Amino acid sequence: MDDAAPRTARSSLAWLVGASQVLGLAAVVLTGVWMGHYHGGFAWDGSSREFNLHPLCMVLGLVFLHGDAILVYRVFRNEAKRNVKLLHGIIHLLALIISIVGFAAVFDFHRAAKIPDMYSLHSWCGMATLVLFCIQWVMGLVFFLFPVASSWLRASYLPVHVFCGLALLVMAIGSCLLGITEKLLFSIMSTYSQLVPEGVLANILGILLVCFGVLLGFLITREEYRRPPNPEEESLSVHFKTLTEGGSPTMP
Repeated sequence: MDDAAPRTARSSLAWLVGASQVLGLAAVVLTGVWMGHYHGGFAWDGSSREFNLHPLCMVLGLVFLHGDAILVYRVFRNEAKRNVKLLHGIIHLLALIISIVGFAAVFDFHRAAKIPDMYSLHSWCGMATLVLFCIQWVMGLVFFLFPVASSWLRASYLPVHVFCGLALLVMAIGSCLLGITEKLLFSIMSTYSQLVPEGVLANILGILLVCFGVLLGFLITREEYRRPPNPEEESLSVHFKTLTEGGSPTMP
C-alpha cells in the first residue's frame, strides 16, 4: 500500500515525458515541413533556403534539446548522478552548437540579401536568449560538471541554475512565437487573415511549442517527479566536503 503513490508517480511521469517528446518532435517536424514545403527547403548558399535553417535550428536546439537536457534529471532518476550531469551537459552543448548554426545562417542570409540585422523584437529576444544560454552552460560546467567552487557556493547557486534553465526555455519559446509571427507577416501578410494552409500550420506549430513548454514546466516543478535522494551520493558528498574544506562529517 505504501508503494502505491511512488508507483503512480512513476507511471504518470513516464506518460508525461512521452507526451512531451511527442509534442517536441512534432514541433521540430512541423518546422521542417513548413520551411521545406512552403519555402523551398534548405541550403547553405546565402539564399532564402539558408534562412530556412534558422527556424529549424532554433526549435531543435533552444527548445527541444534544451527541454530534453532539463528532463534527464527526471527520466534517469536512479542513474549515477555524475553520469546524468554529463548527459545534461552534452545535450546542452549539442543544443548550443545547433543554435549557433541557426544564428549563423540568418546572419549570412541577411548579409547576402543586404537586409539589416538586429532591428526587430524577435531578434533582440533571440540574441538575449542565446547569450544567456551560453553563460548558463559555462556556469553549469564550472559549478557542477567540473566543480571549482566550494560546496556552499554550489548549493547556493543550484536554485538559480534551475530557475535560469526554465526561464531560458520560456524565453526561447517566446522568441520562437515572435519569429513565427514575423515570418508569416513577411511571407503571407495579404492572405494570413484568410486562414490559408501555411498560416494554419504555423499557428499549430506555435501551439505545440507552448504545450511543450507548459508540460516541461509541470514536470520540472512537481515535487513527486524530482530525483530521489541517493544515500551513497550524499555520503560521498559529505566526505568530499570534509577533505576539501576541513569540515567534520555528521555521523548517522
